[in-house]
Amino acid sequence: MAIYGIGAFYDGRNDKSQEFIASGLAGVGWRYDEAPELHRFIASLKVGDIIYIKAAPLANSDIRVRAIGFVEDNNLLDSTATHGLVEAGRRVRWRVTEQFVIPKPQERNNVRTNTLYEEHHPEVQAQIMRRL
Repeated sequence: MAIYGIGAFYDGRNDKSQEFIASGLAGVGWRYDEAPELHRFIASLKVGDIIYIKAAPLANSDIRVRAIGFVEDNNLLDSTATHGLVEAGRRVRWRVTEQFVIPKPQERNNVRTNTLYEEHHPEVQAQIMRRL
């Protein structure tokens, strides 16, 4: 089991967090030809992996967590299966939907402005686990 952060802002202004939660999924909005690495990343997630929807628009900002859930199955969903919400996605059982903030941890490098990443910072991992 691993912990992954995923963004839900499309075009830098449309927050899809509530749609992800209501639809029980998470994913990326780019087509395969625009972001093949993100499609492969989504496909590599395993049942039971933890996903949290995050917003950290600037490298020096706190992490705003929108929801935390678990990958439910091994099915990779496309835009037809998600009714156009995402181009590549996975079903997620959202367990925590109360938003909260994790203060920016002391760290040298930051990947939180990326669309999708595996969370390795021990303080952030601990805060995510405490909420479950």
